[in-house]
Amino acid sequence: MTHPLTAPLKAEIARREADLIALTQDLIRIPTLNPPGRNYRQICDYLAARLESSGFTCHLLRAEGAPGDSETYPRWNLVARRIGPRPGDCVHFNGHHDVVEVGHGWTRDPFGGELDGGRIYGRGACDMKGGIAASIIAAEAFLALCPDFAGTLEISATADEESGGFGGVAWLAQNGWFDNVQHVLIPEPLHKDRICLGHRGVWWAEVETRGRIAHGSMPFLGDSAIRHMGAVLEEIERTLYPLLAGKRTAMPVIPEGARQSTLNINSIHGGEPEPEPGYTGLPAPCVADRCRIILDRRFLIEEEVGEVKAEVTALLERVKATRPSFEYEVRDLFEVQPSMTDKGAPVVQATARAIASVLGAKAAYVVSPGTYDQKHIDRIGRLKNCIAYGPGVLDLAHQPDEWIGVQDMMDSAAVMGLVLAELLG
Repeated sequence: MTHPLTAPLKAEIARREADLIALTQDLIRIPTLNPPGRNYRQICDYLAARLESSGFTCHLLRAEGAPGDSETYPRWNLVARRIGPRPGDCVHFNGHHDVVEVGHGWTRDPFGGELDGGRIYGRGACDMKGGIAASIIAAEAFLALCPDFAGTLEISATADEESGGFGGVAWLAQNGWFDNVQHVLIPEPLHKDRICLGHRGVWWAEVETRGRIAHGSMPFLGDSAIRHMGAVLEEIERTLYPLLAGKRTAMPVIPEGARQSTLNINSIHGGEPEPEPGYTGLPAPCVADRCRIILDRRFLIEEEVGEVKAEVTALLERVKATRPSFEYEVRDLFEVQPSMTDKGAPVVQATARAIASVLGAKAAYVVSPGTYDQKHIDRIGRLKNCIAYGPGVLDLAHQPDEWIGVQDMMDSAAVMGLVLAELLG
């Protein structure tokens, strides 16, 4: 059944198309690069001015003491709140304002916000400044049609999602900013007809092998940590990758390859440090006494993180049993439990009905292969009623010539506006 506000809301958003485009372009043109964390205050100030003109009370919040926060690169966040004339629930739109490095291969200005053929191009266009813009337009259109709504509408623009979210949503959750929130939508780029219920888990660890330094002409007097690491890598290929390939999940993870447990060897460093730029000499002849790899292990809701770690420890112990001088250390860097909201949750049901009403299609349910800020809302904020829903094609994130479709933003804004109409009465 089509919601009675569908047609008026779509018309209201259509009247705001030029505004939606300009807002998205303005956000792209503020290069909020992370690392190191540039222009965070600038984008928060811009959004605060915009939302205050729409009747929101805005709070500019610096995550002092959070990882990455410094006087040079302070971690600024914005929380905007508008309280309705009648009591009711609080619906919160959360979007991260930081973007990843530009990289190579662009054919357009990464911070130009160029509009071409119904697409807006630029770093962060789909991930996720287009989503932030769409949520703001959705909120403003809803308020124009339903000024006497029940409850509270919040919009946040937060820092550092691309580097873990600890200077953004995690800090807000730790400081109680989600304590009075009932529903959260995160407009990540997961296609306008999909509801993302959550994400897989992640464990990052550093594994170090140790040896003994010696002259490279007499390696028999030393003990190569790189050779030890080679044995570790061989054992990973021989036993761990086949083990992970056999682990499958009932979670609707996309793409299909992420329905299994995965491991990425993020980096490897051994022996002498890399020479400084411009150095033209040869390396010194030494046996490497240290070698390190970073493991990026993504795991399923059916797995326990203790089991995930034990698999690596068992692997290292097998190597040790065959190499008498083998020494190793494992250091935890980062871990996140899997998160998945129930399909019956109010925000899921409201969004599914809105997708059907706006797009005339049944919503698809997916789970993200990687984590996003739902992890902090779930684990720290203790709020399960949270999803990711927003415009954009996930595959474009972090790519050169990243773009967001204007029609996709307008359709997603209509869906988000209908969600507000249902949850805020």
